[in-house]
Amino acid sequence: MSALAGARPLLALALRRERVRIPVYVLLFVLLVAETAATSKQTYPTEATRAAYVATVEGNPGLIAMVGPPLDLTTVGGDVAWQIGGFGAAFVALMSMFIVGRHTRAEEQNGRSELIGAAPVGRFAPVTAALIVVSAAQLLLGALVALAMIGAGTSAEGSLALGASLAGVGLVFAGIAAVAAQVSQGTSSMYGITGGAIGAAYLLRAAGDVGDGMLSWLSPIGWGQQMRPYAGERWWPLALMLVATVALVWGAVALRARRDDGAGLLAPRPGPPAAAPRLTHPLGLALRLQRGVLLGWSAGLFISGVSIGLTGRDAKSLVGDSSEISDILGSGAGDIVDQYFAVSMLAMALIGAGFGIQVALRMRAEETSGRLEPLLATALSRWAWSGAYVAVAMAGSALVLAANGVGTGVADAINSHDASQLPRLIAAGVVPAPAVWVVIGATVALFGFLPRAAAGGWGVLGACALLTLFGPLLGLPDWVLDLSPFQHVPQLPAAEFAAGPLLVLCAVAAVLTAAGMAAFRRRDLAP
Repeated sequence: MSALAGARPLLALALRRERVRIPVYVLLFVLLVAETAATSKQTYPTEATRAAYVATVEGNPGLIAMVGPPLDLTTVGGDVAWQIGGFGAAFVALMSMFIVGRHTRAEEQNGRSELIGAAPVGRFAPVTAALIVVSAAQLLLGALVALAMIGAGTSAEGSLALGASLAGVGLVFAGIAAVAAQVSQGTSSMYGITGGAIGAAYLLRAAGDVGDGMLSWLSPIGWGQQMRPYAGERWWPLALMLVATVALVWGAVALRARRDDGAGLLAPRPGPPAAAPRLTHPLGLALRLQRGVLLGWSAGLFISGVSIGLTGRDAKSLVGDSSEISDILGSGAGDIVDQYFAVSMLAMALIGAGFGIQVALRMRAEETSGRLEPLLATALSRWAWSGAYVAVAMAGSALVLAANGVGTGVADAINSHDASQLPRLIAAGVVPAPAVWVVIGATVALFGFLPRAAAGGWGVLGACALLTLFGPLLGLPDWVLDLSPFQHVPQLPAAEFAAGPLLVLCAVAAVLTAAGMAAFRRRDLAP
């Protein structure tokens, strides 16, 4: 039997499972690119405003470390490539990590790969199908980014280079994720290894860009930026990324041949002989299972907060005297710096909501894997079990948002030599929590009423992001914008605190959550 036997049906299955996630990921990212291009045009409409902007950015090592080297900000395309390059590379890397993980290591962890392996399926078919899917997703994203930038009036060659650089970085990290899937024995460790590689690549790129540039060549993210979209395009770094991808895929295949199904090349360390008392309680067990996820999300948003805090005081010089600033940053009562913080915190809250959805969907994963049924055969009630995960999702999401506020406040205090704003910025980071809880409540409701559609919680979050971030730019009416719970969050620190809208959001979240838990209590377990 061929080592690739059965790859075609596995590919069809993987595409079916990703038919919602990948289009949502790609659509949101392309909309972000289009919105960035439109914002650049509106904010810097004249040569004078753009020249002032260039002077501010080129002399700011904090911005360069956070985003990347400003190669040519005199054009809209060059500005978009600078703003999107570093963060976009991290986004496509994470997308590759999750897609590869879902169709390789996660399948082995939940036991489905063993059933598939009983059929005439080759040893390398699952990883091959996963890599084909992630490659198609990255190529689609790169092509649509290029088309969006061409539609924005930028040069075709620069647009193709930008799309190709993002797709190339995504392919490299798909290879890294495939290798990590062979080394580790669980999805958590696989994501930890790949996430560590992404973080290391970002830090190497940042250190290199602030220094002499040599360290940037050790980072795949740096390779993507060295294609220089809209700044004298260079195509040979794309070949470097493709060679690295081929080498990593070859390594993943070679490692797969050396291990058994379900095992990893690095064996996990043995646990304690007896469980801690807290693990006998559903809340303690849920918290233990999600501990690594909570720490990872908190660290990620803390670092994002540091980036926001380091650049906040430069907001006024970055936007200059643009008459469009009120449309871009909102109509808060505070100054431009406070409005910048408010908009940034809201965007981070949308990202942080992903933690709550991930924890809520763990209930569905426990159900489909068969691990839930033995638990419910004991004296454990469905209310207690689901309530534990809901508590971790909601309390943990507040902690994740607080980490973002702390990072922003600490960095701003260091940058301004004034720690008096720290409490305000922490509060600004936490205040969107009720809106996040509404999204979590919607996910729990889907889990209870329509368990097979529980992953639609990601669609709810995508719709909220679309309405909140791009709704005003698209000219949507107010009643449509108000459908997003994030639209009703007080825009701290630029606006006054208002408890009323937050209490309403808490009530909506409570109703959705209670309804979902009640529906789960009354239905059968669904495969």
